[in-house]
Amino acid sequence: MEINAKILTPEDVELSHSIDDYPEGIIIPIDKPYRWTSADVIRKVKFAAIRHFGKKNLKVGHAGTLDPLATGVLLVCIGKATKLAEWLQSHHKEYVAGITFGATTPSYDLEKEIDRFFPHEHITAEAVAEALPPFIGEQDQVAPLFSAKSVDGVRAYELARKLHKEGKTLDEAAQELIRTSRINITELELLEFSKEGLQAAQNESADTPGSKASSRINVTDNSALGLPHASVRMACSKGTYVRAFARDLGEALGSGAHLDSLQRSRSGIFCVENALTVEQVITLL
Repeated sequence: MEINAKILTPEDVELSHSIDDYPEGIIIPIDKPYRWTSADVIRKVKFAAIRHFGKKNLKVGHAGTLDPLATGVLLVCIGKATKLAEWLQSHHKEYVAGITFGATTPSYDLEKEIDRFFPHEHITAEAVAEALPPFIGEQDQVAPLFSAKSVDGVRAYELARKLHKEGKTLDEAAQELIRTSRINITELELLEFSKEGLQAAQNESADTPGSKASSRINVTDNSALGLPHASVRMACSKGTYVRAFARDLGEALGSGAHLDSLQRSRSGIFCVENALTVEQVITLL
């Protein structure tokens, strides 16, 4: 299938005020801000697009949700291009994941506080590199309970938050509520490793000053603990949860692990280097 829709790039300086000039719609690769939900981005872009094109019933959607604490390529579709969203979402993705070893959180990332500590003295760059190859290929993956996956018509994160508020442990019994999904990891590469861990909260600089979206999303800072940290590049199929991969990698190394950062560096043919910021998009609209 060809993409005939207008694809916005950082080189674009203006857009027509008539949506009819884009009969196949518009695709905007956006570098999603840290601590914004994907829905936050859509609301911002849709408001600006409706005002720009003067069309109240304008369709705006995205091709593949990104977690609030992730950054990187979020494909926003406008007009007729929304019909391509499912097809665009089916393409392979690439991520750069920051993983902290020796501790777990209920959400498998920094949105929740650490709930358990594990031995980590044995984790080295060599050990991490050796643990990666067995994860390459098709496999069944259990999604995080804190996720947008549907469980009998209810979002898993809604069920997880209910259990969390009730003080219940999100143990294996809770995990059984999530059906496994068939995924395919095609590439894994250890980019860097630090035995002493992160020196500072890695993503704070990615916040957008004064953003209401940012202030609603909780984030913890575990950098002072000095736990081992790895940066891993992953290429994978649709439906792969990198947070769940971090969990499984920690278990494979006889420890625990959680994400401390995540960037979607590629979605299909769209790379983060060619993505626009929300501010750039609003300027065009």
